Amino acid sequence: MRVLFVTLLNKSQLYTMAPLIWATRGAGHQVRVACAPDLADDVAQLGFTPVEVGRIESDVRQDIVDAEPEADPVEAVEALKAPWVKPHQSEYGWDDPAQEWVHMTRDFIPLLTTDSFVDDLAGFAREWQPDLVVWNKLAYAGPVAAKAAGAASARFLWGVDAVGQLRAGWREAAKADPTIPDPLRDWLSPKLERHGVAYDESAVLGHFSIDIAPEWVYHHPNAGVRYLPVRHVPYNGPSRVPDWVNEKPAKPRVCLTLGFSHRESHGVEASAEDLLAAVAELDIEVVATLSARQTAELGSVPDNVRIVEFVPLNVLLPTCAAIIHHGGTGTFGTALEHGVPQLIVPGTYWNEKYWAPVAQGNGLEEQGAGVYVSDSDRLTPEALRGALERVLGDPSYRENAERLRRDLAGRPTPNEAVGLMEKLTAEHRARS
Repeated sequence: MRVLFVTLLNKSQLYTMAPLIWATRGAGHQVRVACAPDLADDVAQLGFTPVEVGRIESDVRQDIVDAEPEADPVEAVEALKAPWVKPHQSEYGWDDPAQEWVHMTRDFIPLLTTDSFVDDLAGFAREWQPDLVVWNKLAYAGPVAAKAAGAASARFLWGVDAVGQLRAGWREAAKADPTIPDPLRDWLSPKLERHGVAYDESAVLGHFSIDIAPEWVYHHPNAGVRYLPVRHVPYNGPSRVPDWVNEKPAKPRVCLTLGFSHRESHGVEASAEDLLAAVAELDIEVVATLSARQTAELGSVPDNVRIVEFVPLNVLLPTCAAIIHHGGTGTFGTALEHGVPQLIVPGTYWNEKYWAPVAQGNGLEEQGAGVYVSDSDRLTPEALRGALERVLGDPSYRENAERLRRDLAGRPTPNEAVGLMEKLTAEHRARS
């Protein structure tokens, strides 16, 4: 079987997909990994020769920042004055999910899928003839390439299936009013037609979706998606580990990280100064992974804080009593794997918190294994300190995090998932 993986945007997205790529190749299948030119070195570090598609026509990461709708300053101030109500993933789309679907498909998805990306990927797929195309859930060049080659099409999900959720809301609205336009059809159809294939629902949601989210993370009940559950095996990238990481800490060790994806792209995160102020007076050891820019913005560093540019979480977290983070899927999955209670502070860029952090924070709270502290624009040192003291002082958080860690063992590993992918590919591949 030939499998074409399509990654997108930054290396954190690639790393989330990496264990499945390795498992597919390890099962004896031919594998290619398609990416934009600026990710080619990261693909090569995984041990694969990248298929570079698309041209660097602009700074996509800056385009994404610029595309965020400008908030009304009066409304923004009034919103911050109002009491904060913790959001739930089921609310995404609010009273008009169909309009939110329009917003995502017209204003965001096209930034990630340029015409050159689509045409180069479809051209490669026609030549190489993959049996299966596995594409990042926002990389809509993937379904075009799959259709052009007559291949089965699978989305690779991370976080929560926000696309499936909004699509379900759009379908409900379209039933009530058939005149409601389908913005993804309007945008994607010309790209498909350019390669001699037609639009259908598999171009939106794939034939099936590889889902690394645990069952207790929100799944829309009417998404109409065929999910293939796969255990998330976190990969933190190539690195060397300092000796102190392996030493048993004298005090409870807490990891504080905002991940590395937003260092490279976009995001409005919690202030590093506020985060450190929250932990400054506690009798704990804090390991904070901050970039040089974030560190330079600090006035001072508390005595109980060790700042590092990067340390692999799969090595650090087994020594930690808790982790404070932004809700990134890789960080969330690594903490789950090691049974570490989590405190989540989502960023406030656009509606990105509904693509992973909100659902993950909701699920952790419902499972008693973590706390959704607040959104970053609402965070205070006092609120974070209180939440951290509660998590460290109540052993049930650690017990529940350990339970979730054990539960992960029941999900199919990437190696086991490959056999299921083979069966689904045979079912959906168009050509004989």
